[in-house]
Amino acid sequence: MEYLIHLGILFAIYAILGVSLNLVVGYTGLPSMTHAAFYGMGAYATAILLTQFGLNFFLSVFFGLVITGIIGLFIGLVLSRLKSDYYALASFGFNIIVFSIFLNWQGLTRGPLGIPGISKPSLFGFEFSSNFSFLILALAVLLLTYFISKFIVSSSFGRVLKAIREDEQAVQVFGYNTLYYKLAIFIIGACLAAIAGSLFASYITFIDPSSFALMESIFILAIIILGGLANLRGAMLGALFLILLPEILRFVGFPDAVAAQMRQVIYGLILVGLMLYRPQGLLGEYKL
Repeated sequence: MEYLIHLGILFAIYAILGVSLNLVVGYTGLPSMTHAAFYGMGAYATAILLTQFGLNFFLSVFFGLVITGIIGLFIGLVLSRLKSDYYALASFGFNIIVFSIFLNWQGLTRGPLGIPGISKPSLFGFEFSSNFSFLILALAVLLLTYFISKFIVSSSFGRVLKAIREDEQAVQVFGYNTLYYKLAIFIIGACLAAIAGSLFASYITFIDPSSFALMESIFILAIIILGGLANLRGAMLGALFLILLPEILRFVGFPDAVAAQMRQVIYGLILVGLMLYRPQGLLGEYKL
Protein backbone atom coordinates (compact mmCIF):
# COMPACT_ATOMS: atom_id res chain seq x y z
CA MET A 1 0.00 0.00 0.00
CA GLU A 2 2.83 2.41 0.86
CA TYR A 3 4.33 1.69 -2.54
CA LEU A 4 1.10 2.71 -4.31
CA ILE A 5 0.84 5.85 -2.18
CA HIS A 6 4.42 6.72 -3.15
CA LEU A 7 3.54 6.36 -6.83
CA GLY A 8 0.42 8.47 -6.26
CA ILE A 9 2.49 11.30 -4.78
CA LEU A 10 4.95 11.19 -7.68
CA PHE A 11 2.04 11.20 -10.12
CA ALA A 12 0.53 14.30 -8.45
CA ILE A 13 3.85 16.18 -8.54
CA TYR A 14 4.57 15.35 -12.19
CA ALA A 15 0.96 16.01 -13.19
CA ILE A 16 1.31 19.53 -11.75
CA LEU A 17 4.49 19.95 -13.80
CA GLY A 18 2.78 18.60 -16.91
CA VAL A 19 -0.30 20.79 -16.58
CA SER A 20 1.78 23.91 -15.96
CA LEU A 21 4.12 23.24 -18.91
CA ASN A 22 1.14 22.54 -21.16
CA LEU A 23 -0.04 26.12 -20.59
CA VAL A 24 3.24 27.36 -22.04
CA VAL A 25 3.97 24.80 -24.75
CA GLY A 26 0.59 23.33 -25.68
CA TYR A 27 -1.69 26.34 -25.41
CA THR A 28 0.73 29.15 -26.30
CA GLY A 29 3.14 27.29 -28.59
CA LEU A 30 6.31 28.42 -26.78
CA PRO A 31 8.94 25.62 -27.01
CA SER A 32 10.21 26.07 -23.44
CA MET A 33 12.85 23.76 -21.96
CA THR A 34 13.27 25.61 -18.66
CA HIS A 35 10.65 23.85 -16.55
CA ALA A 36 13.06 21.77 -14.47
CA ALA A 37 14.85 25.00 -13.53
CA PHE A 38 11.66 26.51 -12.07
CA TYR A 39 10.84 23.17 -10.45
CA GLY A 40 14.26 23.33 -8.79
CA MET A 41 13.83 26.95 -7.69
CA GLY A 42 10.69 26.04 -5.78
CA ALA A 43 12.38 23.01 -4.24
CA TYR A 44 15.48 24.92 -3.15
CA ALA A 45 13.48 27.88 -1.84
CA THR A 46 11.46 25.56 0.38
CA ALA A 47 14.49 23.51 1.43
CA ILE A 48 16.55 26.56 2.41
CA LEU A 49 13.71 28.38 4.18
CA LEU A 50 12.71 25.28 6.13
CA THR A 51 16.19 24.07 7.13
CA GLN A 52 17.98 27.40 7.70
CA PHE A 53 15.19 29.74 8.82
CA GLY A 54 12.62 27.34 10.29
CA LEU A 55 9.82 28.85 8.22
CA ASN A 56 6.44 27.17 7.81
CA PHE A 57 6.12 25.09 4.64
CA PHE A 58 3.25 27.12 3.20
CA LEU A 59 5.09 30.39 3.78
CA SER A 60 8.13 28.90 2.04
CA VAL A 61 5.91 28.03 -0.93
CA PHE A 62 4.74 31.65 -1.09
CA PHE A 63 8.29 33.02 -1.04
CA GLY A 64 9.31 30.39 -3.59
CA LEU A 65 6.52 31.63 -5.87
CA VAL A 66 7.69 35.23 -5.52
CA ILE A 67 11.33 34.37 -6.23
CA THR A 68 10.47 32.10 -9.16
CA GLY A 69 8.06 34.67 -10.60
CA ILE A 70 10.71 37.41 -10.54
CA ILE A 71 13.35 35.19 -12.13
CA GLY A 72 10.75 33.89 -14.61
CA LEU A 73 9.98 37.47 -15.61
CA PHE A 74 13.61 38.20 -16.51
CA ILE A 75 14.07 34.90 -18.32
CA GLY A 76 10.78 35.40 -20.16
CA LEU A 77 11.82 38.90 -21.27
CA VAL A 78 14.98 37.49 -22.83
CA LEU A 79 13.22 34.54 -24.45
CA SER A 80 10.44 36.73 -25.83
CA ARG A 81 12.94 38.30 -28.23
CA LEU A 82 13.50 34.91 -29.86
CA LYS A 83 11.42 32.70 -32.12
CA SER A 84 10.95 28.98 -32.70
CA ASP A 85 14.19 26.96 -32.57
CA TYR A 86 16.17 29.85 -31.10
CA TYR A 87 13.64 30.11 -28.28
CA ALA A 88 14.06 26.40 -27.53
CA LEU A 89 17.89 26.62 -27.61
CA ALA A 90 17.97 29.68 -25.36
CA SER A 91 15.58 28.07 -22.86
CA PHE A 92 17.80 24.98 -22.99
CA GLY A 93 20.73 27.24 -22.06
CA PHE A 94 18.86 28.84 -19.16
CA ASN A 95 18.15 25.41 -17.72
CA ILE A 96 21.86 24.60 -17.81
CA ILE A 97 22.73 27.95 -16.17
CA VAL A 98 20.27 27.39 -13.31
CA PHE A 99 21.49 23.81 -12.84
CA SER A 100 25.08 25.11 -12.67
CA ILE A 101 24.05 27.60 -9.97
CA PHE A 102 22.46 24.80 -7.94
CA LEU A 103 25.63 22.76 -8.36
CA ASN A 104 28.27 25.42 -7.67
CA TRP A 105 26.75 27.95 -5.22
CA GLN A 106 27.77 25.79 -2.28
CA GLY A 107 27.28 28.51 0.32
CA LEU A 108 23.56 28.54 -0.45
CA THR A 109 22.68 25.17 -1.98
CA ARG A 110 25.50 22.97 -0.56
CA GLY A 111 26.30 22.02 -4.15
CA PRO A 112 26.43 18.28 -4.94
CA LEU A 113 26.04 17.45 -1.22
CA GLY A 114 22.44 18.57 -1.37
CA ILE A 115 20.18 19.73 1.45
CA PRO A 116 18.97 17.04 3.91
CA GLY A 117 16.51 17.20 6.78
CA ILE A 118 13.69 19.06 5.02
CA SER A 119 10.62 18.97 7.24
CA LYS A 120 7.11 17.92 6.29
CA PRO A 121 4.31 20.48 5.85
CA SER A 122 2.17 21.43 8.82
CA LEU A 123 -1.06 23.43 8.93
CA PHE A 124 -2.83 24.63 12.12
CA GLY A 125 -0.94 22.09 14.18
CA PHE A 126 -1.59 19.16 11.83
CA GLU A 127 1.57 17.72 10.29
CA PHE A 128 1.44 15.89 6.97
CA SER A 129 3.94 13.36 8.27
CA SER A 130 2.44 10.18 6.87
CA ASN A 131 2.62 9.38 3.19
CA PHE A 132 -1.16 9.08 3.00
CA SER A 133 -1.75 12.56 4.39
CA PHE A 134 0.93 13.92 2.05
CA LEU A 135 -0.85 12.22 -0.87
CA ILE A 136 -4.07 14.03 0.06
CA LEU A 137 -2.17 17.33 0.13
CA ALA A 138 -0.48 16.66 -3.22
CA LEU A 139 -3.77 15.66 -4.88
CA ALA A 140 -5.46 18.78 -3.46
CA VAL A 141 -2.71 20.96 -4.96
CA LEU A 142 -3.04 19.09 -8.27
CA LEU A 143 -6.80 19.72 -8.35
CA LEU A 144 -6.26 23.40 -7.55
CA THR A 145 -3.65 23.62 -10.31
CA TYR A 146 -5.99 21.90 -12.76
CA PHE A 147 -8.92 24.21 -12.03
CA ILE A 148 -6.76 27.34 -12.18
CA SER A 149 -5.36 26.17 -15.53
CA LYS A 150 -8.86 25.24 -16.76
CA PHE A 151 -10.09 28.71 -15.86
CA ILE A 152 -7.15 30.30 -17.71
CA VAL A 153 -7.58 28.31 -20.94
CA SER A 154 -11.38 28.75 -20.94
CA SER A 155 -11.17 32.53 -20.51
CA SER A 156 -10.65 35.24 -23.13
CA PHE A 157 -7.01 35.29 -21.99
CA GLY A 158 -6.72 31.61 -22.92
CA ARG A 159 -8.31 32.20 -26.33
CA VAL A 160 -5.67 34.83 -27.06
CA LEU A 161 -2.96 32.35 -26.05
CA LYS A 162 -4.30 29.82 -28.56
CA ALA A 163 -4.42 32.52 -31.23
CA ILE A 164 -0.78 33.43 -30.51
CA ARG A 165 0.10 29.76 -30.96
CA GLU A 166 -1.58 29.68 -34.37
CA ASP A 167 -0.49 33.07 -35.76
CA GLU A 168 1.13 35.66 -33.51
CA GLN A 169 1.36 38.35 -36.19
CA ALA A 170 -2.36 38.14 -36.90
CA VAL A 171 -3.07 38.64 -33.19
CA GLN A 172 -0.85 41.72 -33.15
CA VAL A 173 -2.77 43.16 -36.10
CA PHE A 174 -5.89 43.18 -33.91
CA GLY A 175 -4.09 45.29 -31.32
CA TYR A 176 -3.13 42.67 -28.73
CA ASN A 177 0.20 43.04 -26.94
CA THR A 178 1.42 39.47 -27.43
CA LEU A 179 4.52 40.09 -25.29
CA TYR A 180 2.28 40.66 -22.26
CA TYR A 181 0.36 37.45 -22.85
CA LYS A 182 3.49 35.34 -23.42
CA LEU A 183 5.21 36.76 -20.35
CA ALA A 184 2.13 36.29 -18.19
CA ILE A 185 1.63 32.63 -19.08
CA PHE A 186 5.37 31.94 -18.83
CA ILE A 187 5.43 33.31 -15.27
CA ILE A 188 2.23 31.45 -14.32
CA GLY A 189 3.72 28.19 -15.61
CA ALA A 190 6.98 28.85 -13.74
CA CYS A 191 5.16 29.53 -10.46
CA LEU A 192 3.07 26.36 -10.73
CA ALA A 193 6.26 24.37 -11.39
CA ALA A 194 7.78 25.93 -8.26
CA ILE A 195 4.85 24.62 -6.19
CA ALA A 196 5.57 21.11 -7.50
CA GLY A 197 9.21 21.62 -6.47
CA SER A 198 8.19 22.59 -2.94
CA LEU A 199 6.07 19.44 -2.65
CA PHE A 200 8.92 17.30 -3.98
CA ALA A 201 11.47 18.75 -1.55
CA SER A 202 9.21 18.27 1.47
CA TYR A 203 8.18 14.76 0.44
CA ILE A 204 11.67 13.41 -0.29
CA THR A 205 13.18 15.48 2.61
CA PHE A 206 16.41 15.76 0.61
CA ILE A 207 17.29 17.51 -2.64
CA ASP A 208 20.42 17.86 -4.75
CA PRO A 209 21.04 19.36 -8.22
CA SER A 210 20.71 16.02 -10.05
CA SER A 211 16.93 16.14 -9.63
CA PHE A 212 16.69 19.33 -11.72
CA ALA A 213 19.06 18.67 -14.61
CA LEU A 214 18.15 19.14 -18.27
CA MET A 215 16.93 15.54 -18.54
CA GLU A 216 14.18 16.41 -16.07
CA SER A 217 12.93 19.15 -18.42
CA ILE A 218 12.96 16.63 -21.26
CA PHE A 219 10.99 14.17 -19.12
CA ILE A 220 8.35 16.81 -18.29
CA LEU A 221 8.14 17.74 -21.98
CA ALA A 222 7.68 14.03 -22.81
CA ILE A 223 4.74 13.94 -20.38
CA ILE A 224 2.77 16.56 -22.29
CA ILE A 225 3.78 15.34 -25.75
CA LEU A 226 2.71 11.83 -24.84
CA GLY A 227 -0.46 12.82 -22.97
CA GLY A 228 -1.49 15.47 -25.46
CA LEU A 229 -0.56 19.08 -26.14
CA ALA A 230 -3.24 21.68 -25.40
CA ASN A 231 -5.17 19.20 -23.26
CA LEU A 232 -4.98 19.43 -19.46
CA ARG A 233 -6.38 15.96 -18.87
CA GLY A 234 -3.85 14.68 -21.41
CA ALA A 235 -1.02 16.15 -19.33
CA MET A 236 -2.25 14.24 -16.27
CA LEU A 237 -2.69 11.06 -18.32
CA GLY A 238 0.87 11.43 -19.65
CA ALA A 239 2.20 11.82 -16.11
CA LEU A 240 0.30 8.72 -14.98
CA PHE A 241 1.57 6.71 -17.96
CA LEU A 242 5.23 7.69 -17.56
CA ILE A 243 5.20 7.14 -13.79
CA LEU A 244 3.49 3.75 -13.95
CA LEU A 245 5.07 2.23 -17.08
CA PRO A 246 8.60 1.68 -15.63
CA GLU A 247 7.04 0.19 -12.49
CA ILE A 248 4.80 -2.18 -14.47
CA LEU A 249 7.81 -3.36 -16.46
CA ARG A 250 9.46 -4.45 -13.20
CA PHE A 251 6.98 -7.34 -13.03
CA VAL A 252 7.48 -8.65 -16.58
CA GLY A 253 10.01 -11.25 -15.40
CA PHE A 254 13.16 -10.54 -17.40
CA PRO A 255 16.37 -12.37 -16.37
CA ASP A 256 18.16 -10.44 -13.61
CA ALA A 257 21.26 -9.90 -15.75
CA VAL A 258 19.38 -7.88 -18.39
CA ALA A 259 16.21 -6.82 -16.54
CA ALA A 260 17.12 -3.13 -16.15
CA GLN A 261 18.31 -2.80 -19.76
CA MET A 262 15.25 -4.59 -21.19
CA ARG A 263 12.89 -2.39 -19.21
CA GLN A 264 14.54 0.68 -20.71
CA VAL A 265 14.40 -0.79 -24.24
CA ILE A 266 10.68 -1.61 -24.00
CA TYR A 267 9.97 1.74 -22.35
CA GLY A 268 11.71 3.51 -25.25
CA LEU A 269 10.00 1.40 -27.94
CA ILE A 270 6.55 2.13 -26.53
CA LEU A 271 7.26 5.86 -26.53
CA VAL A 272 8.66 5.77 -30.08
CA GLY A 273 5.63 3.78 -31.28
CA LEU A 274 3.22 6.25 -29.76
CA MET A 275 5.03 9.17 -31.36
CA LEU A 276 4.96 7.46 -34.77
CA TYR A 277 1.30 6.50 -34.75
CA ARG A 278 -0.15 9.13 -32.44
CA PRO A 279 2.14 12.20 -32.77
CA GLN A 280 -0.39 14.56 -31.15
CA GLY A 281 -0.36 12.41 -28.02
CA LEU A 282 -3.10 10.35 -26.43
CA LEU A 283 -5.56 13.24 -25.99
CA GLY A 284 -3.78 15.98 -27.88
CA GLU A 285 -5.36 18.84 -29.81
CA TYR A 286 -2.15 20.34 -31.22
CA LYS A 287 1.09 19.11 -32.82
CA LEU A 288 4.46 20.77 -32.33
